[in-house]
Amino acid sequence: MDTCSYKLARLFSPRSIAFVGGTIAAMAIRRSVEMGYQGEIWPVHPTRKSMEGFKCYRSIEDLPGVPDAAHVGVNRELTIDIVSSLSQKGAGGCVCYAAGFAEMGADGAELEQKLIEAAGDMPLIGPNSFGILNFLDRCALWPYLFGCEPVERGVALISQSGNIAMNLTMNLRSVNFTHVIGTGNQSVLGPGDYIDALLDDRRVRVIGMYIEGIDDIGHFCRAAARALEQAVPIVVLKVGKTGASAQQSSTHSSALTGSDTLHDALFKRLGVIRVPSLNRLLETLKVLDLAGPLKGNNVLSLSCSGGEASIMADHADRFGLDMKPFSSAQMVALNAQFENYVTVSNPFDYNTSIWGDGAAQQRCFTTAMSGDHDAALLIYDHPSVCTNAVANEVNEWVVTLDAFIAAHKSTSMPAFVLCTISELLPKSMRDHLIANGVVPLQGFEDGLFAYSVATGYYAFREHLAGTDVLPRIFAGSAADDQQAVFLDEWESKSRLGDYGVPTPVGELTTAGDAPRAADRIGYPVVVKAVGETFLHKSELGVVKLNLNSTEEVALAVKEIADSVGKQSALDSQMVVEKFLIERMVTGVVAELIIGIKRDEQFGPALVIGAGGILVELMADSVSLLLPTNRAAVAAAINSLTVAKLLAGFRGRKAGDINAVIDAALGIAAFAEDHWDTLLELDINPLMVLRDGQGVVAVDALIRISPHENPTSCTGKYKKLA
Repeated sequence: MDTCSYKLARLFSPRSIAFVGGTIAAMAIRRSVEMGYQGEIWPVHPTRKSMEGFKCYRSIEDLPGVPDAAHVGVNRELTIDIVSSLSQKGAGGCVCYAAGFAEMGADGAELEQKLIEAAGDMPLIGPNSFGILNFLDRCALWPYLFGCEPVERGVALISQSGNIAMNLTMNLRSVNFTHVIGTGNQSVLGPGDYIDALLDDRRVRVIGMYIEGIDDIGHFCRAAARALEQAVPIVVLKVGKTGASAQQSSTHSSALTGSDTLHDALFKRLGVIRVPSLNRLLETLKVLDLAGPLKGNNVLSLSCSGGEASIMADHADRFGLDMKPFSSAQMVALNAQFENYVTVSNPFDYNTSIWGDGAAQQRCFTTAMSGDHDAALLIYDHPSVCTNAVANEVNEWVVTLDAFIAAHKSTSMPAFVLCTISELLPKSMRDHLIANGVVPLQGFEDGLFAYSVATGYYAFREHLAGTDVLPRIFAGSAADDQQAVFLDEWESKSRLGDYGVPTPVGELTTAGDAPRAADRIGYPVVVKAVGETFLHKSELGVVKLNLNSTEEVALAVKEIADSVGKQSALDSQMVVEKFLIERMVTGVVAELIIGIKRDEQFGPALVIGAGGILVELMADSVSLLLPTNRAAVAAAINSLTVAKLLAGFRGRKAGDINAVIDAALGIAAFAEDHWDTLLELDINPLMVLRDGQGVVAVDALIRISPHENPTSCTGKYKKLA
């Protein structure tokens, strides 16, 4: 539900908390006291007189007031009664710790429905949830140990796994959280609710998420669009890419993981940053929190090692970073500072000749950071050997950091210190850097990934300023899959022709008229059997190619009829009455597949990929949520491996990409007009001709609900110009 229905301020920042239960309640009280919570603490237990030094109350009804929040740490059956009492009393919300609900199957799902009914209009986190931590207002509705310290602003975390959330609070990467929310089964509140509530707090600068599934896609989209408008980045680690992980997610929190490909498309559309690991989640959150808006991906690298410079050069392209050379003036100034054996370039190995010389390093760094680069990265690993005997030597490393800090302050260039492996930047050094406006990045690949996606976020936001990014999400009951019908190729092409999708010159005819139809169309031609049962024509032997005379056409018709006749003995429905005669398509640059796949959460989605025999061989495809536009389709096509063929691979003629885009938009329009009834649409292959000559849908298939009349379309083929 939207935040207009659930006001979460009382639950997130309570002035009074009821802790219900025994051991779990006592643990949660200890956490609140340790956090420094200043509000009222009301333990609830039927027999205890006190808990953790606080007076106990026998029931919710006996409480001295209405609690703003409650942590309910009792068994699942009793949880339902407690939640009902809290709701009736007017509590601001509660955390349900107990497991054993929908994640356990049908019996648990029935209990969870009773829990939802018991909550009524009261916000509820869980069940199967550790709870919530608020480091801004020093509040803990959470029983277990956690890390982090109170902060004034920063990063919020929403996690379907309480244990992962707990572990992330103990990170050694200088990511301190404002809030940590363990969402559990999300029976009442979902990701959209939490995002909306966090966006109401201006102290939250970035939102991180560990998610297994999103039940209310529509609300998530609206909340994510609001975050994009407010320039609060959302960074997501979503699991469920494989069947095994999807099953594990279902048993863990009853989450519907949904299509990973379409979640990916959703995140890209909404400007949500998707990360592949917990390390990259943390590094990305840190960059977005500490660095602020970044201008671009043109970076400068500084190191005193040729090996580090070489690794940087390798990784830059991988992560989409540009490393433009120094300006002429910078080259002159830098060359004047070094002996001839030092090569001035970007990445810049400034060599050990100035190691330990703070003034020389500051002069070098300042010169290097006085150009047009978007950011400077100092590659730096702090010694892990820090005994008194080597303290003076270790200080030489700190001299380098201070020289870099000074250069940052004098040039105002965004500055990052990147260690090659995460362990080699201790907390003392990270704190020193952050206090001076320099962002510590831990791990070569994780750090560069984080910088790259952060710049991508700000570029995306600037590019889409003022545009509507919300996709159309399926809502309601889907068309009856069991009753759906396949339209034959002629009917499918006729329908798509009305939407501007070009098809070959062709006629639907009988066996006897097929040779005359071929004469009218012009050779060479293809002959195909037409009918709902002929979905895979090549495998059934009901398609004949490259026919150049009436005799060949007549023979092809006979062979197809004979083949069908033999197979009709096994399938009585396989009867051929009509034939499709089409002119063969020549001058093909590439073959694509364009279609619509229906998802139970998202509805119809557009799929574009390498077609023909490459469909299964290359698995080269991209999905787009609808509605879409020309720029998005063009970008999707350009992301494919087959795009190299379309662009004119190794001196070959380029394909008509504009015509591909037109066809894709026509198919998208068809899907939107048949949103509730279209189950499947495939054009494979879409023949891409040379630039300026168009495209041709050689084969087409539509599967649609019978609630729509499949004979309502009478449009003819769109003939090639």
